[in-house]
Amino acid sequence: MEFDEIKPSSTLQGVDLTTGSVMGHLIRFAIPMLMGSAFHTAYSIINAAWVGNGLGAESMAALTVSFPILFLLMAVAGGLTLASNILVSQAYGAKNFDRLHQVVQNSLVLTGAVGMACVLAGHIAADAIVHGMRTPPDVAPLAVSYLRLFLWSTPFMFGMFFLSSVMRGVGDSKTPLYFQAGTLLINAVLDPVLIFGWLGFPRMGLDGTAAATVFAQACAFLSLAYYLHRRRHLVSPRWSRLRLDASMTFLTLRIGVPSMLQQALVSLGILVVVSIVNRFGAHSSAAFGIAMRLDQLAFMPAMTIGMAVSTLAGQNIGAGRFDRVHETFRNGVAASLAITLIASILAFSAPAWLIGLFSREADVVAIGKTYLRIIAFGYLLFAILFASNGVINGSGHTAATTVFTLVGFWIVRVPLAMVLSSYMGRVEGVWYAVLISLAAGAIISLAYYFSGRWKVPIEHPGPVQMLAASPEAD
Repeated sequence: MEFDEIKPSSTLQGVDLTTGSVMGHLIRFAIPMLMGSAFHTAYSIINAAWVGNGLGAESMAALTVSFPILFLLMAVAGGLTLASNILVSQAYGAKNFDRLHQVVQNSLVLTGAVGMACVLAGHIAADAIVHGMRTPPDVAPLAVSYLRLFLWSTPFMFGMFFLSSVMRGVGDSKTPLYFQAGTLLINAVLDPVLIFGWLGFPRMGLDGTAAATVFAQACAFLSLAYYLHRRRHLVSPRWSRLRLDASMTFLTLRIGVPSMLQQALVSLGILVVVSIVNRFGAHSSAAFGIAMRLDQLAFMPAMTIGMAVSTLAGQNIGAGRFDRVHETFRNGVAASLAITLIASILAFSAPAWLIGLFSREADVVAIGKTYLRIIAFGYLLFAILFASNGVINGSGHTAATTVFTLVGFWIVRVPLAMVLSSYMGRVEGVWYAVLISLAAGAIISLAYYFSGRWKVPIEHPGPVQMLAASPEAD
């Protein structure tokens, strides 16, 4: 059977999000992604607990130093796969399956090539980057070793990002969840075994977490690719026909590069902020690393709902249903705020308990406590930001959200972190800078959404163009 013969008549061929209850679709689509994010965050928390309590503050600080670099890799993968998700969702909404298959074939080749390039570049630059962040001497070797081993997981991670993204583009957020859960289970089991040398394995310390990730990511990508091939899923790559198409590559990069730049700006911004925090010592670095993982947990519902909003918006923009796009935005904001409010209240009322889950060192707990108290309200701002950005990204206007990120991180957060931490003489100055930058980002994103400029087509109408709405279209 050729893919052109497949019609979207079953779950394996996607879910049409252009009809039916918007809130119902949003909830059903977001829940599997939320569960997947919860699995990932739970693993991250468990991993941090193993490292923080079992290996000490230096290893925890090494993870903290590594975080923005790993986030940069995910930024590259996320940018490319977001472009694939947008193009696939719009093609699916317009029922243009030739276009959809073209996107899948082209994007897989592009994602694979970029992934391998990141492995090479990361190995070459790891040492210089870690030392360039003013990492303490007792932490730097741990971070470099961890990074170089972790990089071997990058091609598989990129592939998993890609397959999950295009499946979400056709409304299937459940299938990736099953494979992600299996991956995280493998990772969670292998982590302590390799860290502490259980069951006859060598004791690898912090490197054990990287080795576990490489194996788990390889299992994830290969098993999901095999599943899609055997089931002849609508988005299964036709491996014998993989090739790059110049026009499709240009369009993918036109959407994906701003998104990569956006996430890279976040990653580099975090890297600079971490370097500022590092000036206050290993305890501050460890506390910030723990706090960032708690941030991940707090941000997770808003990020997941924002991704769901993006896919719903993409399909409905492809179908010309702008009334449903606006309804998606309203429902997305309401759902994000309702869930994130719980995390905000918990962070403000029990910060010491939360930090204490990852470290027993009094200085680390005290520093982390101040962060959570200050940032708790910012969680709500983040919820609003991701809902509005979800619509804007779903329309393909990723350059706009890149500008929002540029302003939030590089015009507000980084300069303020430098100024306030220096003026106050304490790391708390960085915490206030983070809060103010979240407010700035939310305000700018909302202003752009309500301007309606995201309705302008990203390319000229044609046989493969589904965006036909003007800025005034409703």
